[in-house]
Amino acid sequence: MSMEDFMLTCPIKKYLGFECLGCGAQRAILLVFQGKFSEAFHTYPAVYTLLLFLFTLGLSVVDRKRKYGSILMIMAAVNFIIIIASYAYKHY
Repeated sequence: MSMEDFMLTCPIKKYLGFECLGCGAQRAILLVFQGKFSEAFHTYPAVYTLLLFLFTLGLSVVDRKRKYGSILMIMAAVNFIIIIASYAYKHY
């Protein structure tokens, strides 16, 4: 059994027939863990900023002494912009 056997199916793509803003993220993260960095970026351009955001979010849960709110908001905005831009580029 491989990791791909455990990947979730996108309900939007399955039932509505078009890709959502998150389509490709699981596969891109799997490619990062396999060491296929360029392929991961081409699959989902926001993969690295998303992983950095998730790491910082986890760090904010563990390290309660520091305030991570403003940096997380900036990172979320950057991720959102990258996701929207790459989705638009991919489909238009």
